[in-house]
Amino acid sequence: MILVEILEGQLRRGSGNAPALIHDGQTWSYVDLLERAAAVASAATDGLTGNQTVAVLGENHPDTVAAYYGVASAGRVLTFLNHRLAEEELLGQLERSAAGILLASPAQAQRIAPRCPDLPIIEFGAPLPTGRPRWSAKADDAAWLLFTSGTTGTPKGALLSHASLLAAIGSSSQARPLRDDDVIAFPFPLCHVAGYNVLRSHDAGRPVVLLDGFSAPGLVSAIADHGVTSVSLAATMLAQLLDLLEDDGEALAAVQTLRTIAYGASPMPVELLRRADALLSVELSQGFGMTELSGNAVFLDPSAHRRGFDTDPTVLSSAGIPGPGVELRLVDPDDHEVPDGDVGEICIAGAQVMLGYLDDPAATEAALRGGWMHTGDLGRIRPDGLLEVVDRLKDMIVTGGENVASLEVERAISAAFPEVAEVAVVAVPDPTWGENVCACVTLVDSRMISVDDLADRLRGSLAGFKTPRHLVVLDALPTTHSGKAAKAELRRLLAAEPHRLGARRGGAR
Repeated sequence: MILVEILEGQLRRGSGNAPALIHDGQTWSYVDLLERAAAVASAATDGLTGNQTVAVLGENHPDTVAAYYGVASAGRVLTFLNHRLAEEELLGQLERSAAGILLASPAQAQRIAPRCPDLPIIEFGAPLPTGRPRWSAKADDAAWLLFTSGTTGTPKGALLSHASLLAAIGSSSQARPLRDDDVIAFPFPLCHVAGYNVLRSHDAGRPVVLLDGFSAPGLVSAIADHGVTSVSLAATMLAQLLDLLEDDGEALAAVQTLRTIAYGASPMPVELLRRADALLSVELSQGFGMTELSGNAVFLDPSAHRRGFDTDPTVLSSAGIPGPGVELRLVDPDDHEVPDGDVGEICIAGAQVMLGYLDDPAATEAALRGGWMHTGDLGRIRPDGLLEVVDRLKDMIVTGGENVASLEVERAISAAFPEVAEVAVVAVPDPTWGENVCACVTLVDSRMISVDDLADRLRGSLAGFKTPRHLVVLDALPTTHSGKAAKAELRRLLAAEPHRLGARRGGAR
């Protein structure tokens, strides 16, 4: 099976005229989307030679969804570019991906055209001749090329196949099935692997309300206008939505059709989940995954969340259990499996694992050694069988010979400090202890806290060596396009501007 067969399957089932995509006041049926996918594929792949790809760049638009299906199914790789990148970064990825043509929004076309005068560009929404290309792809062919978000260095290009994407869709659909009357809002950038959820919705025959981007008022309007029942959100998005709904009774009344909130991309503070449960009484579902897994692979379902709210709060800090078709193991640095309860690197096997990294056999071999995708995340298996994500392997802080998981510290700060809007914990060099813990935060309503406040309020919940020795207050945290804190960027900022660290907190460790 290849991606375009998702759309063709809806036509065979008699749902061709059902709504598939809603954007900016326009509704696209499955017939409409299939026809546009064919037109985009014909225009974008005509004349390409060798290993040339089709790149897509721009804000969310139905033509990107059409390209999801059409370009890959016509036998070409669709390269996703993030419009938030600087021009030099974009030019580098265009070159690395061997892009032979660019599909872009008018604004992004204007950025690229002067720098790439010989690169053909098709603008979103441009009239295109109708036609049906020959769907020549095979299931194991590369379909999408996504550059990783680069939280640990230079982004790598992950190649996903039709088969890997369809496997991720199948696993997610079984782990958190959609209902026959679901309407799904999609606020994430379409250049992110989260876009596989658009395909998952279409595979289930359900319409997707495509948002230009996320804003809490915009999401509320979309829910009210289209009867949205389900949405996926990152932690920052959910926090902004709850802030609005708690202050605006009319907005709260407007979202009564909402019954499911899925989340992922970054850890969700437990107090934020409690706020959502108390205010909205919706089902909550978590997905843990990554670009290299074509989407989510481990899931915490609504019943587990209910158990966390009612009897065992520690459940809410876990990632869940592997989805159907997913194998999970935790390994030590020598790739030996660790006992349950011990911390190890999370490794995943299954049909949804990527083909490999673009033109990088060494990185591919390292990531996929032994037939397992080494995620770079550390975790442990709890006594109840749930996976708990401890930290990113490269974000673990070693201070005075003790390991400190940055995620644990972030969760403790989020729970103890309602005045903290966002927090990212990173290591900073220390001449005595090797590394020290530094908390980078943004604050609510210009409130103030000090590093001594951290020590006072976290006493009893964190060991002294885990409690931050430095506190840096920022107007905004740098983030990747998937909404994760860009910790590598934070470390570079603090190294370049050490005065931001201020005085080092003293006291017992």
